[in-house]
Amino acid sequence: MKTIDNDIKMGQLKNVYLLYGTEDYLKRQYRDKLKHALVEPDDTMNFSAYEGKDINPKELIDLSETLPFFKEKRMILVENSGFFKNSCDDLAEYMSQVPESTCFVFVEEEVDKRSKLFKAASRAGSAVEFETPKEDMLIRWILGRIQREGKKITQSVMQLFLSKTGSDMENIDKELEKLICYTLDKTEIAAADVEAICTGQTENKIFEMIDAISAKNQKKALDLYYDLLALKEAPMRILFLIARQFQNLLLIKSMSAKGYPAVSIAKTAGMPSFAVQKNLRQAGAFKINQLKEAIEDCGQAEEDVKTGRMADQLAVELLIVKYSA
Repeated sequence: MKTIDNDIKMGQLKNVYLLYGTEDYLKRQYRDKLKHALVEPDDTMNFSAYEGKDINPKELIDLSETLPFFKEKRMILVENSGFFKNSCDDLAEYMSQVPESTCFVFVEEEVDKRSKLFKAASRAGSAVEFETPKEDMLIRWILGRIQREGKKITQSVMQLFLSKTGSDMENIDKELEKLICYTLDKTEIAAADVEAICTGQTENKIFEMIDAISAKNQKKALDLYYDLLALKEAPMRILFLIARQFQNLLLIKSMSAKGYPAVSIAKTAGMPSFAVQKNLRQAGAFKINQLKEAIEDCGQAEEDVKTGRMADQLAVELLIVKYSA
């Protein structure tokens, strides 16, 4: 990461950057840093983005050979291509020939460090691994954010906060933003503030799951479900939380339609006022009758499990599949 920061500071950007690893938050941060350093926000002529497993490497090479339009650099962003896990000889051979006017930025989750392309990209530029930071680094990062807001936090409250969020930086970022907003008129963050406003990892994933369901993104919804199972969350607890979120959305949507203000909705729903807008956005993807039907289906799924008609894991999975189809 220091290598990229120094390259940007000195204005000496390399022709190839490979950002890889499991920490998605940091990868996105450095992807965006490089984009900001290379091209103007509205420069669509010199910025091209590709994502997925069906990218044609020859198309990338042809684009790389095209001179930028009235600028020094062209940026080609390639995300989740799988090129660095599987073989891609065309790109591996081309890495040493990338013109000075082109900068490739590859963002990948998995790589094979033995592959020709990984070695070629490392030689041509920088390959930077982004792993989940250790706790001391996370604490320094959180403290920096809190201090910039003119606030203080004790070690015990910090530990309570991390016990709620886990080590995922994107989750920490969201929860920290909520916490700072909640304590806007205070100089010190207390344990009561964390307990009042910060939700655990499971609740956040449930919210993301409902978001994915509303967007009909079945793969993401199921991936989030499998993530929760991997965290040893019981399928019946997941079902309870899904049902509770649908109930919250129904309540918020109904009260909003009747003209109730956010403060009244928040009090009835038992959530902070600023969270109402977030839930209203999610509720907007559903009709009232859809939310009622979803709540009934959650109850039916619970009954099917308790009467032995269906296994718990399968019952929840089928519910997710139905509403994300």
